Amino acid sequence: MDEKTTESSMKIIIEAGDARLLIFEAMNAMAESDFAQAGEKLKQAQEKMTTAHQIQTDRIQEEAAGKGPGYSLLFTHAQDTLMTIYSELNITKKLLKVFAKLDERVAALEKRHG
Repeated sequence: MDEKTTESSMKIIIEAGDARLLIFEAMNAMAESDFAQAGEKLKQAQEKMTTAHQIQTDRIQEEAAGKGPGYSLLFTHAQDTLMTIYSELNITKKLLKVFAKLDERVAALEKRHG
């Protein structure tokens, strides 16, 4: 494995890991019904994921052009990490919508019956 692959792999893992922390912060904000903060954290997480995905895409394009070093377990791990955290991001985005809507409905009921 060459140094560029190692560097790219680590950058993907770091960016995706930073995104995961932001996703957890978004979930904590959702638990406190702070949906604006949760949305902001998810936006930041998406930016991290976009950066990581671009690094991955660049390396894949290099390999497709015959310039890559070949198989790398570390790069495979980075891709796995990226895809796992993408799933977490997508699920959390959906949960934000569900919980925000539920909060609106509960508030409307409380107003009507409170």
